[in-house]
Amino acid sequence: MAPTFKYAAMSRRAALSAAALASMAVLAGCSGGGAGGEVAGDMAQGAPEGAKVTVVEYASITCGHCAVWNEEVYPEFKTKYIDTKKVRYVFREFPTPPQDIAVAGFLIARCAGPDKYFDVVHDIMASQKEWLAGVAPRTTLFRAGQAAGLSEQQINDCIRDKAAIDAMEKRIQAGISAGVTGTPYFTVNGVNVADSSLSGLSEAIDTALAK
Repeated sequence: MAPTFKYAAMSRRAALSAAALASMAVLAGCSGGGAGGEVAGDMAQGAPEGAKVTVVEYASITCGHCAVWNEEVYPEFKTKYIDTKKVRYVFREFPTPPQDIAVAGFLIARCAGPDKYFDVVHDIMASQKEWLAGVAPRTTLFRAGQAAGLSEQQINDCIRDKAAIDAMEKRIQAGISAGVTGTPYFTVNGVNVADSSLSGLSEAIDTALAK
Protein backbone atom coordinates (compact mmCIF):
# COMPACT_ATOMS: atom_id res chain seq x y z
CA MET A 1 0.00 0.00 0.00
CA ALA A 2 1.15 3.56 -0.66
CA PRO A 3 2.51 5.64 2.22
CA THR A 4 -0.15 6.74 4.66
CA PHE A 5 -1.81 10.16 4.47
CA LYS A 6 -0.79 12.12 7.55
CA TYR A 7 -2.89 14.98 8.84
CA ALA A 8 -1.93 17.40 11.57
CA ALA A 9 -4.80 17.48 14.01
CA MET A 10 -5.47 13.91 15.04
CA SER A 11 -6.04 14.21 18.77
CA ARG A 12 -3.98 12.25 21.26
CA ARG A 13 -7.12 10.43 22.41
CA ALA A 14 -8.03 9.48 18.85
CA ALA A 15 -4.49 8.24 18.27
CA LEU A 16 -4.67 6.12 21.40
CA SER A 17 -7.98 4.64 20.26
CA ALA A 18 -6.47 3.90 16.88
CA ALA A 19 -3.56 2.12 18.52
CA ALA A 20 -5.93 0.06 20.66
CA LEU A 21 -8.00 -0.75 17.62
CA ALA A 22 -4.95 -1.84 15.66
CA SER A 23 -4.14 -4.42 18.31
CA MET A 24 -7.72 -5.78 18.17
CA ALA A 25 -8.43 -5.70 14.46
CA VAL A 26 -9.33 -8.91 12.66
CA LEU A 27 -9.89 -7.74 9.13
CA ALA A 28 -11.32 -10.99 7.77
CA GLY A 29 -14.31 -10.87 10.12
CA CYS A 30 -14.87 -11.31 13.81
CA SER A 31 -17.01 -12.53 16.61
CA GLY A 32 -18.09 -10.66 19.68
CA GLY A 33 -20.88 -8.87 21.49
CA GLY A 34 -23.97 -7.33 20.01
CA ALA A 35 -24.10 -3.77 18.75
CA GLY A 36 -27.72 -2.73 18.56
CA GLY A 37 -29.51 0.52 19.35
CA GLU A 38 -28.98 4.01 18.04
CA VAL A 39 -25.65 5.77 18.54
CA ALA A 40 -24.97 9.49 18.20
CA GLY A 41 -23.63 10.21 14.74
CA ASP A 42 -25.17 7.17 13.04
CA MET A 43 -25.45 7.46 9.26
CA ALA A 44 -28.47 5.57 8.01
CA GLN A 45 -30.48 4.65 4.94
CA GLY A 46 -33.83 3.00 4.32
CA ALA A 47 -36.53 2.77 6.96
CA PRO A 48 -36.72 5.40 9.71
CA GLU A 49 -35.48 5.04 13.26
CA GLY A 50 -37.61 2.55 15.17
CA ALA A 51 -37.99 0.21 12.19
CA LYS A 52 -38.89 -3.41 12.84
CA VAL A 53 -35.49 -4.51 11.56
CA THR A 54 -32.24 -2.57 11.86
CA VAL A 55 -29.08 -3.78 10.17
CA VAL A 56 -25.85 -2.25 11.48
CA GLU A 57 -22.57 -2.46 9.63
CA TYR A 58 -19.29 -1.47 11.25
CA ALA A 59 -16.81 -0.81 8.47
CA SER A 60 -13.66 1.04 7.48
CA ILE A 61 -12.83 2.67 4.19
CA THR A 62 -9.34 1.14 4.45
CA CYS A 63 -10.67 -2.40 4.97
CA GLY A 64 -10.29 -4.59 1.89
CA HIS A 65 -13.10 -6.94 2.92
CA CYS A 66 -15.41 -3.97 3.42
CA ALA A 67 -14.61 -2.74 -0.09
CA VAL A 68 -15.39 -6.16 -1.55
CA TRP A 69 -18.72 -6.30 0.32
CA ASN A 70 -19.51 -2.79 -0.81
CA GLU A 71 -18.83 -3.67 -4.43
CA GLU A 72 -20.29 -7.16 -4.61
CA VAL A 73 -23.10 -7.32 -2.02
CA TYR A 74 -24.25 -3.80 -1.18
CA PRO A 75 -25.94 -3.00 -4.54
CA GLU A 76 -28.30 -5.98 -4.32
CA PHE A 77 -28.74 -5.53 -0.56
CA LYS A 78 -29.72 -1.91 -1.19
CA THR A 79 -32.24 -2.86 -3.88
CA LYS A 80 -33.78 -5.63 -1.78
CA TYR A 81 -33.91 -4.01 1.64
CA ILE A 82 -32.93 -0.33 1.69
CA ASP A 83 -34.79 1.04 -1.34
CA THR A 84 -37.92 -0.88 -0.30
CA LYS A 85 -37.51 0.45 3.27
CA LYS A 86 -37.84 -3.04 4.68
CA VAL A 87 -34.89 -2.34 6.99
CA ARG A 88 -33.03 0.55 8.54
CA TYR A 89 -29.41 0.22 7.45
CA VAL A 90 -26.98 1.93 9.81
CA PHE A 91 -23.35 2.46 8.86
CA ARG A 92 -20.88 2.95 11.70
CA GLU A 93 -17.31 4.08 11.21
CA PHE A 94 -14.67 1.78 12.68
CA PRO A 95 -11.29 2.90 11.31
CA THR A 96 -8.79 0.13 10.64
CA PRO A 97 -5.11 0.40 9.63
CA PRO A 98 -3.86 2.76 8.38
CA GLN A 99 -6.17 4.67 10.72
CA ASP A 100 -5.01 8.13 9.66
CA ILE A 101 -6.33 7.52 6.15
CA ALA A 102 -9.56 5.96 7.42
CA VAL A 103 -10.28 8.77 9.88
CA ALA A 104 -9.49 11.48 7.33
CA GLY A 105 -11.74 9.80 4.77
CA PHE A 106 -14.65 9.54 7.18
CA LEU A 107 -14.22 13.17 8.21
CA ILE A 108 -14.35 14.25 4.57
CA ALA A 109 -17.49 12.15 3.99
CA ARG A 110 -19.19 13.82 6.94
CA CYS A 111 -18.19 17.28 5.75
CA ALA A 112 -19.80 16.48 2.40
CA GLY A 113 -23.14 16.26 4.22
CA PRO A 114 -25.69 13.50 4.89
CA ASP A 115 -26.95 13.47 1.31
CA LYS A 116 -23.47 12.79 -0.09
CA TYR A 117 -21.94 10.86 2.80
CA PHE A 118 -22.44 7.39 1.34
CA ASP A 119 -21.30 8.49 -2.12
CA VAL A 120 -17.99 9.67 -0.67
CA VAL A 121 -17.53 6.53 1.43
CA HIS A 122 -18.23 4.27 -1.54
CA ASP A 123 -15.92 6.32 -3.78
CA ILE A 124 -13.04 6.07 -1.30
CA MET A 125 -13.54 2.34 -0.78
CA ALA A 126 -13.45 1.80 -4.54
CA SER A 127 -10.17 3.72 -4.72
CA GLN A 128 -8.36 1.07 -2.65
CA LYS A 129 -7.42 -0.58 -5.94
CA GLU A 130 -5.62 2.61 -6.93
CA TRP A 131 -3.65 2.65 -3.67
CA LEU A 132 -2.36 -0.81 -4.45
CA ALA A 133 -1.27 0.50 -7.84
CA GLY A 134 0.76 3.26 -6.20
CA VAL A 135 -1.68 6.19 -6.21
CA ALA A 136 -1.33 8.21 -3.01
CA PRO A 137 -4.40 7.86 -0.74
CA ARG A 138 -4.37 11.64 -0.25
CA THR A 139 -5.04 12.07 -3.96
CA THR A 140 -8.12 9.86 -3.92
CA LEU A 141 -9.48 11.28 -0.66
CA PHE A 142 -9.27 14.84 -1.95
CA ARG A 143 -10.75 13.77 -5.29
CA ALA A 144 -13.74 12.19 -3.52
CA GLY A 145 -14.26 15.29 -1.43
CA GLN A 146 -14.05 17.60 -4.42
CA ALA A 147 -16.49 15.41 -6.36
CA ALA A 148 -18.93 15.98 -3.50
CA GLY A 149 -18.53 19.74 -3.84
CA LEU A 150 -15.86 20.50 -1.24
CA SER A 151 -12.99 22.82 -2.06
CA GLU A 152 -9.40 21.92 -1.19
CA GLN A 153 -9.47 24.45 1.64
CA GLN A 154 -12.72 22.99 3.00
CA ILE A 155 -11.20 19.51 2.95
CA ASN A 156 -8.08 20.71 4.77
CA ASP A 157 -10.24 22.45 7.38
CA CYS A 158 -12.42 19.36 7.68
CA ILE A 159 -9.63 16.94 8.54
CA ARG A 160 -8.26 19.37 11.13
CA ASP A 161 -11.58 19.95 12.89
CA LYS A 162 -10.92 19.07 16.54
CA ALA A 163 -14.60 18.74 17.42
CA ALA A 164 -15.14 16.32 14.55
CA ILE A 165 -12.07 14.30 15.53
CA ASP A 166 -13.28 14.12 19.14
CA ALA A 167 -16.69 12.92 17.92
CA MET A 168 -14.95 10.26 15.83
CA GLU A 169 -13.04 9.20 18.94
CA LYS A 170 -16.33 8.66 20.78
CA ARG A 171 -17.71 6.56 17.93
CA ILE A 172 -14.55 4.41 17.90
CA GLN A 173 -14.85 3.86 21.64
CA ALA A 174 -18.55 3.01 21.31
CA GLY A 175 -17.69 0.33 18.76
CA ILE A 176 -14.95 -1.14 20.96
CA SER A 177 -17.31 -1.13 23.94
CA ALA A 178 -19.92 -2.95 21.84
CA GLY A 179 -17.45 -5.79 21.29
CA VAL A 180 -16.55 -5.05 17.69
CA THR A 181 -13.01 -6.20 16.93
CA GLY A 182 -12.81 -6.05 13.15
CA THR A 183 -14.57 -5.15 9.96
CA PRO A 184 -16.94 -5.68 8.34
CA TYR A 185 -19.10 -6.52 11.34
CA PHE A 186 -22.87 -6.87 10.94
CA THR A 187 -25.73 -7.06 13.38
CA VAL A 188 -29.43 -7.61 12.74
CA ASN A 189 -31.52 -6.21 15.58
CA GLY A 190 -28.42 -6.25 17.76
CA VAL A 191 -27.40 -9.85 17.05
CA ASN A 192 -24.11 -10.45 15.25
CA VAL A 193 -24.42 -12.12 11.84
CA ALA A 194 -21.12 -13.74 10.94
CA ASP A 195 -22.14 -14.58 7.36
CA SER A 196 -22.10 -11.23 5.54
CA SER A 197 -23.11 -12.68 2.18
CA LEU A 198 -26.49 -11.59 0.85
CA SER A 199 -27.93 -15.01 1.62
CA GLY A 200 -26.52 -14.97 5.15
CA LEU A 201 -27.88 -11.52 5.92
CA SER A 202 -31.19 -12.28 4.20
CA GLU A 203 -31.75 -15.32 6.39
CA ALA A 204 -31.39 -13.23 9.54
CA ILE A 205 -33.35 -10.28 8.15
CA ASP A 206 -36.24 -12.27 6.75
CA THR A 207 -36.58 -14.21 10.00
CA ALA A 208 -36.76 -10.93 11.92
CA LEU A 209 -39.26 -9.45 9.46
CA ALA A 210 -41.51 -12.50 9.80
CA LYS A 211 -41.78 -12.23 13.58
